[in-house]
Amino acid sequence: MEKTETDVLFLRPGEGRTYPLGRMNAVFKADHGETGNGYCVSEWWLEPKTSGPGAHFHADNVELFYVLSGVASILAGEEWLEAPAGSFVRIPAKVMHDFENRTDERVGLLNVFLPGGFEENMPSIVKWFAENP
Repeated sequence: MEKTETDVLFLRPGEGRTYPLGRMNAVFKADHGETGNGYCVSEWWLEPKTSGPGAHFHADNVELFYVLSGVASILAGEEWLEAPAGSFVRIPAKVMHDFENRTDERVGLLNVFLPGGFEENMPSIVKWFAENP
């Protein structure tokens, strides 16, 4: 049964919509109809020595990153931040950003995308990563 923004949403570890992206994996926890398109919540897991999505920006969206495990390298504007577990980074709209794992340990990021809608891009992103390993 599909959830809406007025329902309680509970997912156990590892649950959600999973998108394989080569050595990176995204697990979407809440998005679109579940949030009334207000936000999107996802986990991003990067294997050791793994590049992220590439530098990009969003014209109308704010992104929040919280490092769950490891040390993430996060591009915020023109500066790369070395963010250990427990770190928080807010990326305003129109600011160039990226993330990657430069270490020998797996990195996990919690991402909140405001407002929602990013999840609609995931099928084409998965396709791009499959065609460009």
